[in-house]
Amino acid sequence: MSARPILRWLLVVFYGAAGMLHLIAPHGFLSIVPGWVPFPQETVIATGLAELAGAIGLVLPRWRKAAGTGLALYALCVLPANVKHALDGIAVTGLPSSWWYHGPRLAFQPVLVWWALFCSGAISWPLRRSV
Repeated sequence: MSARPILRWLLVVFYGAAGMLHLIAPHGFLSIVPGWVPFPQETVIATGLAELAGAIGLVLPRWRKAAGTGLALYALCVLPANVKHALDGIAVTGLPSSWWYHGPRLAFQPVLVWWALFCSGAISWPLRRSV
């Protein structure tokens, strides 16, 4: 099995679990939603649904590229919440609160964007072969 399907299934599990967590325990995410985001509770629920839709879309060949593109955009959209979480030192149950967690998490955001695009077949980089 090549790297792309393995990375895709890892991302399906990651976003599937994250989406379920957003729906099961949305209160845990409310504290990191920036103040300028309207309807924080509904936004957390919507992000959970978006994660689940992206995970399901990655499994379906017809929707795979759209799902990968959507998850890449999603990773960009949640960056302000991740920055707020780090800079304000907000404690979230089950997550570490040190910069040993926040630093790598923020640095990993561009990788997460690439990962969604690559594993969905939306891009080939760095392999430089046609998809």
